[in-house]
Amino acid sequence: MKILGIGSRINHPEFGKGVITNVSTKEYWVTFIENGLETIELDSEFEVIEAAENEVDTVSFYDVEKTLRDLLKKWSDVSEIVPIGDKWKGGRIILEPGQAGLASKEIPVDTFFHKIIMVRDRLRVMEQKINASNIEEIEKVELQQYITRIYGSLTTFNVLFKSNNHYFVGEKTK
Repeated sequence: MKILGIGSRINHPEFGKGVITNVSTKEYWVTFIENGLETIELDSEFEVIEAAENEVDTVSFYDVEKTLRDLLKKWSDVSEIVPIGDKWKGGRIILEPGQAGLASKEIPVDTFFHKIIMVRDRLRVMEQKINASNIEEIEKVELQQYITRIYGSLTTFNVLFKSNNHYFVGEKTK
């Protein structure tokens, strides 16, 4: 499979005509005329309208940026940008009390989602601190199991994520 270079023009069966604006080791970043920026797998089905020579290095800017983000995330409190599912953008959560005469509470879904991401990021920092601590290995394992169970409790909120790469994952059942 020949990798197309930045500037190549393609026609995708779902997204239409577009131009490749970035290339990573796994996917093309394509700006489509009618659908905006989308990522598609390198081996996706599409028609090549005009191929540009692959003048990018084997490591794309995206890969360098991702590596830098991963390092910052590992050693600081910086969190990645996690997109909410398109169908939830601008939505709201309405909490109706079971008791008559009490007012309901309305929360923007985006705000709720942001709070969930903050919980996840803080769990990750806690995980890193546990792994880097001088406590006994058996205690580390026990604490890791608690964190895994917490992630499992949060899987209900996976429906809000745009990409399943960001999902909460708990213990795997055997």
